[in-house]
Amino acid sequence: MRSWLQKAFTRKILVEGRRGKTRTKLEAPSPRLILGVEFSIIALVALTVLEVTYIIFIHAFSSEIFAAISLVIGTILGAFFGTKA
Repeated sequence: MRSWLQKAFTRKILVEGRRGKTRTKLEAPSPRLILGVEFSIIALVALTVLEVTYIIFIHAFSSEIFAAISLVIGTILGAFFGTKA
């Protein structure tokens, strides 16, 4: 998963070289960003499992767990769209 995230967060920057030629330069993401997104994905899976077991055993929907799931999804999407700008 770590290599996939590094590939997804790698930026391609156009750099102007000699004689007006442009080339692409790859900028690697921060290791802290990769670790944070990995933790968020693990938290998303854990909260989803928690919500499913809550529904199975208690036969009710927990809006608090769903709010936490929404927060984690927003964090992951913010990381993807924020670093590509």
